[in-house]
Amino acid sequence: MQISYHGHSIVKIKVGTKTILIDPFITGNKLTDLVVENEKPDIILLTHGHNDHVGDTVAIAKASDALVVAPNELAVYLGWQGVKTHGMNLGGACEFDFGTVKYTQAFHSSSYTTDTNEIIYTGMPAGILFTAEGKTIYHAGDTAIFGDMEMIGKRHPIDVAFLPIGDNFTMGPQDAAYAVELLNPKLAVPIHFNTFPPIEQDPNDFKRLAEKHEVKIMEPGELFDI
Repeated sequence: MQISYHGHSIVKIKVGTKTILIDPFITGNKLTDLVVENEKPDIILLTHGHNDHVGDTVAIAKASDALVVAPNELAVYLGWQGVKTHGMNLGGACEFDFGTVKYTQAFHSSSYTTDTNEIIYTGMPAGILFTAEGKTIYHAGDTAIFGDMEMIGKRHPIDVAFLPIGDNFTMGPQDAAYAVELLNPKLAVPIHFNTFPPIEQDPNDFKRLAEKHEVKIMEPGELFDI
């Protein structure tokens, strides 16, 4: 399994012949190395409906015929846009031919703002547990810290955890470091920081605070195998 990070909350996973793209916010993302027209994933996984996570999902999915897996209300809304979707909800798991997706709770909000400034409710925000080839990846989406992270980590031993550290809208470095204590992943990777002024952070602060655990600060485009 190959994992790469692409700025903000974008994570790409390659399993066998399948490519999975999580939260593809490319247009307007000053930190990403990706180009919308070059992305041809087989699957897009979404954590919630905010524009900086849904991003370029519709354009990419239409061009590549990707299946979009998302919280149910968001999946319904994207289906109305002509995208092939599979809706899920918190606590539910589904086994696909590329791996198993399970949605966890996240403490945040979830809505999509249209070009005409209409706010569309898109269901509950979520984190994602993705399991394939005997490995489990946890993408927390946007969230505050919550005590059940400990239960998540115990029930689903995590190989890599992608955790927001930007503060203001999500956990900051201190809470994210404590989340690492609760989740106890083999590796933690900070995400959702430095894209906009309100979430500017030094990821080294997070690494220092979580010093008892292995932390990898990834540059956009950096990848590794597990």
